[in-house]
Amino acid sequence: MTSEQFLDLFRNNLLDVKVDSLPYGTHSFRRGGCQYLSSGCRWGLRRICEWGGWSVEFLNLTIVRYLISWNGNPTEGRESYFHPAYQVVVACSQCGRSCPCGA
Repeated sequence: MTSEQFLDLFRNNLLDVKVDSLPYGTHSFRRGGCQYLSSGCRWGLRRICEWGGWSVEFLNLTIVRYLISWNGNPTEGRESYFHPAYQVVVACSQCGRSCPCGA
């Protein structure tokens, strides 16, 4: 499947669920992958940059534009930062997910 064919099918799927497809393209998967690897898998910046093919010199902070975007979905709200009952969950050493099973 070509990237053009994929994009056409992807945009049709977005329209099916009543989401405006114009802001999205195949690059959305690279951005989403970057955000998932950071917040979901807890990968470090250097590893994400190597995965995405970006420089690891950090002189050009392309990675920041991928991690922080207008349509990003943060995993925790700002109001949780200093909430006394809030517990930070890090990636599990057993399964790699954010869970308490083997941490």
